Amino acid sequence: MEWILEPLGASFVQRAVLAGSLVAVLCAVVGTWVVVRGMAFLGDAMSHGLLPGIAIASLLGGNLLLGAALSAAATAAGVAAISRNRRVSQDTAIGLLFVAMLSLGVIIVSASGSFAVDLTGTLFGDVLAVGMEDVALLAAVGCLVLAVAALSHRALAAATFHPQKAASLGLRPRLAHAVLLGMVTVAVAASFQVVGTLLVFGLLIAPPAAALVWARSVRAVMALGSLIGVASVVAGLWISWYASTAAGATIALVAALSYFASALCHAATRPTGSQRRSPPAAVVPSTPHPEKETRAPHHYA
Repeated sequence: MEWILEPLGASFVQRAVLAGSLVAVLCAVVGTWVVVRGMAFLGDAMSHGLLPGIAIASLLGGNLLLGAALSAAATAAGVAAISRNRRVSQDTAIGLLFVAMLSLGVIIVSASGSFAVDLTGTLFGDVLAVGMEDVALLAAVGCLVLAVAALSHRALAAATFHPQKAASLGLRPRLAHAVLLGMVTVAVAASFQVVGTLLVFGLLIAPPAAALVWARSVRAVMALGSLIGVASVVAGLWISWYASTAAGATIALVAALSYFASALCHAATRPTGSQRRSPPAAVVPSTPHPEKETRAPHHYA
């Protein structure tokens, strides 16, 4: 038993567990909507789109978190602007911004020898170097995002599962989509210092996807995804302690493997010949007051 608890004896591991758990919960709540709405490619593009802002902030001696947030916001705004052209699909717009932002970031990094030293930490994170000020910032950002997610849950559910009904009820699905983009921007920007720009996508997508195998409602996916994300952080840190591997990458790998383990366990426990599990249900009222639960269609808006 002592060898299991030994890593927690180090103060920097304790801070890493706390910061990683905050990131896991934050990413699970936001990532649930990303997964349910089929926006995984957007999450990937935004996580890679942080690089130009981080590079510029580093060159100017500014705040890296602010640079990351502005860069992610620019990516989201660019996708929304390009998507207004009906001849260009949203996937195409995301792909264009993905390539443009990542290429710009690499160009800025390659032109600055001083920043190249910190590139590994920026891309893959350094969760073991997290300080209490980082933990406090993550806690504040997490509380803000959770409050916004709670207030916008009804509008997001309606816009996701019944966009036409949402518009008729005055829930403004376009505004709900913009709010979701804002939450993804904040979550990705706040999390990059812990797991890096390339690995934050793992915590944003994998735990909610693993939870989606079992959960039958959006709130249940958020709750179970948070638990899976926290477990991935703890397991990843424990493995990296004894295997001497990169902590952020190990956490991301454990999170990704959690989906495959969840899918295999579900397939093994499902009775032969049983029907396929329905997608998560969402409370979408037919009047301005919540009434009954409605099943989500197989194809999300």
